[in-house]
Amino acid sequence: MFELRHLAALDAIATEGTFGRAATRLGYTQSTLSQQIAALERAVGGPVFDRPGGPRPARITPLGRVVLEHARTMLAAADAAGEDIARFHAGGGRVDVGTFQTVTNVLLPPVVAALRSDHPDCDIRLVEDETETPTLAGLDLMFFDGPGAPDLDRVRLLADEHVLVAPRAMFRASRVAVDRLDGVPMIGLPPICDQRRVEDQLADLGVRPRFVFRTADNQAVVSMVRGGLGCAVLPLLATGSARSDDQVTLHRLRPALPPREVYLLWQGTLSPLAARLRDLSVAAARDLTSSGACRL
Repeated sequence: MFELRHLAALDAIATEGTFGRAATRLGYTQSTLSQQIAALERAVGGPVFDRPGGPRPARITPLGRVVLEHARTMLAAADAAGEDIARFHAGGGRVDVGTFQTVTNVLLPPVVAALRSDHPDCDIRLVEDETETPTLAGLDLMFFDGPGAPDLDRVRLLADEHVLVAPRAMFRASRVAVDRLDGVPMIGLPPICDQRRVEDQLADLGVRPRFVFRTADNQAVVSMVRGGLGCAVLPLLATGSARSDDQVTLHRLRPALPPREVYLLWQGTLSPLAARLRDLSVAAARDLTSSGACRL
């Protein structure tokens, strides 16, 4: 069977016109080049060049033209593969990432900016979904507010304190007893993932708020609190600009609810680009935690 080096020899001779010039171009001796063409001819079952001898150029045969057409396609494909592989190892290529609102709004912007600074030609694809059961189908990495299935690889990024978001003057104390929320009009996210856990924890404490509106939009929750429709229990990072909103107040709960834990999930070996995004995410989460953004 012929090899790529045999096809490269064929292409060089066809391009340069003589065995001597082709050997110089490839850095071979002329006898080595002749041996490679002989091996190619044995593999394809006939001569690929007529050799008139002397300074006259080698003439490609009809069989040689057939082989040359495919040889150039294969050589181009091999070159493209080599470039893509080199780009992959250098951190290029594409990375597909599953995310959710808080991560999209708070954690990912500096991560994406740093990754694009390191690799300007990289292809970053983000998919935002609120789901009870994370799946990595079609994804390299996924941010999720839980550790995911046991067969997944994971890193815990941060713990995000749950706080009460209330209309101004509804509660005076900086800490609000959880039992004061029993029967209170409440605005909430869909009852999955962290929201489901919060409601289960309140129920375990004998507290059953009266939900008057649910939305998948964190900011819509805060907007309805601002409008006086009710209050909400949210992870602090999901409250957006509520910390500086003079129409709402943020309160710690007594007793405190367990924080929302944000994980980054993957499975098996990561590409260098995906591994870089993972490392940048860990660093960004560390910065958020040290800045106090995750605690009131």
